[in-house]
Amino acid sequence: MKITVDNIKCGGCAGSITKKLTAEFATDQINIDIEQGVVDIDIDDSNKEAVTKVLLDLGYPETDSVHGFDSAKAKAKSFVSCAIGKMDK
Repeated sequence: MKITVDNIKCGGCAGSITKKLTAEFATDQINIDIEQGVVDIDIDDSNKEAVTKVLLDLGYPETDSVHGFDSAKAKAKSFVSCAIGKMDK
């Protein structure tokens, strides 16, 4: 399943996303295209809502799914997730 998300900027972001999705969905089949903002996770499509919620909680909402203040909150969360991802390297 591929989900296009906002706020992915670097390997730190990708690291945080990969770590959280691996823990939540017990899969290591996750690829992240930083340039395109695409998260590709090899799990059943019936889990899309759960995956998008985890991504939103990390600050990486599905593209065009949040606006206004919620978008600003997501961006702030993504900065924290990114920093954590950079420290975990």
